[in-house]
Amino acid sequence: MKIYNTMSGKKEEFVPLEAGKVKMYACGITVSGEAHIGHGYQALIYDIMRCYLEKKGYAVTYARNYTDVDDKIIAKARETGVAADEYAKAMIKKIDATMSAFNVGEPTVWLKATENMDNIISFVRELIEKGHAYPTKKGDVYFDVASFPEYGKLSHRSFEDALDGVRIDNDEEKRNPHDFALWKSAKPGEIFWDSPWGKGRPGWHIECSAMNRAAFGDQIDIHGGGRDLIFPHHENEIAQTEALTGKTFVKYWTHNGLIKVNGQKMSKSLGNSLLLDDLLQKYTDEAVKFGLLQTGYRVDINITDKLFPEAEKHLCEFYAAFERCEALFPGMGGTNEAIDKRFDACMDDDFNFALAISDLYGYFKEIHKKLAAGDASAAADCAQIRKTYSLLGFFRKSTSEYKAAHAARNRADIPAAVQALAEERFAARKARDWAKSDELREELRRAGYAVKDSKDGYELTAIK
Repeated sequence: MKIYNTMSGKKEEFVPLEAGKVKMYACGITVSGEAHIGHGYQALIYDIMRCYLEKKGYAVTYARNYTDVDDKIIAKARETGVAADEYAKAMIKKIDATMSAFNVGEPTVWLKATENMDNIISFVRELIEKGHAYPTKKGDVYFDVASFPEYGKLSHRSFEDALDGVRIDNDEEKRNPHDFALWKSAKPGEIFWDSPWGKGRPGWHIECSAMNRAAFGDQIDIHGGGRDLIFPHHENEIAQTEALTGKTFVKYWTHNGLIKVNGQKMSKSLGNSLLLDDLLQKYTDEAVKFGLLQTGYRVDINITDKLFPEAEKHLCEFYAAFERCEALFPGMGGTNEAIDKRFDACMDDDFNFALAISDLYGYFKEIHKKLAAGDASAAADCAQIRKTYSLLGFFRKSTSEYKAAHAARNRADIPAAVQALAEERFAARKARDWAKSDELREELRRAGYAVKDSKDGYELTAIK
């Protein structure tokens, strides 16, 4: 099994620090706002990695964090008139509910900055004692970047180039304008914790280093996050941790690509952020996953207007094949080892789930042929696909559950007047009033909707 390591810039054979065990950490969400599609994507990627490593037989301890105190959270709390800690707790509760609806697995360990304050303060104190950090008169503590000559090795920048990319905070007490904050003195009215340097709170970068060390010790196997975190966040994590321990912090650095919306970078300033909760009102969680996972995890994803509707269309076709197979061969199942081995071969190549997903089209083409020929081996193929691809979050629902979920989201986008017509037509069909049914079908067509009947009801789709 090979994993692409951002540090080396190439795929490397995966050999964990301790045989049979994997320590894995992924940077989570700063809870200054609701979860957007980028947050959902990153959580999905590392859940898939964890699940596949477990399939390979590894005992995985997977940690994720919530940054529940920082400048943005404090600013949002001030805007809403709520205490910063209460604002963060409420937002975490909301994000948890959204992620639950997205059906992404829970990590083994949840970490929160506010629950690790002693660990953070201890980490900063040790860096000061080793000469890698220094306090200022007003109670801030900065990391001395010049004390760590390897700074820039993850982002593959020279020391000078790395410093040129750092945002400079104006503070006359800093030894170097590029040194970054480990501890920030509290401004009037801000949330704070007591420390040896005065009342304050941690800088963002130190939180992950301290929580990692508290959860796993000095070294971990895999550290992940979005590509935008490589510099300066992960670069600073390396500097802090390795300056303190003298050991290689992470064996494999992994980074997922970023989200674009119709070709533009997704950002609040452009007003094109896609909230995950909004998407899940329109599409099933499987459709959102299917759309996102058709691109390799290290590549940026361009979300177009067609991405999720097309994903939903393909999933409906796949579930229809399952339904037909269940009708023809009730109670039958079985295995197809070739499908599972091919999936593993794809995933062993740096978690290439995009290639594994592309195989589905060929599998279902063969299944349709078998169903037409009355070949019962189609049941084994369907059963194996359900089992194997459930690791990616697909085909976990029964056919009736999926159809109901899909129909519910379709109805949510349909005007009430159109929905009323469809219900009236459904009642006419149940009463065998075929003339009325045909009349209402035509009325729906003029309103821009096609209706497809089934034994359980009907489905409305907009005519394009």
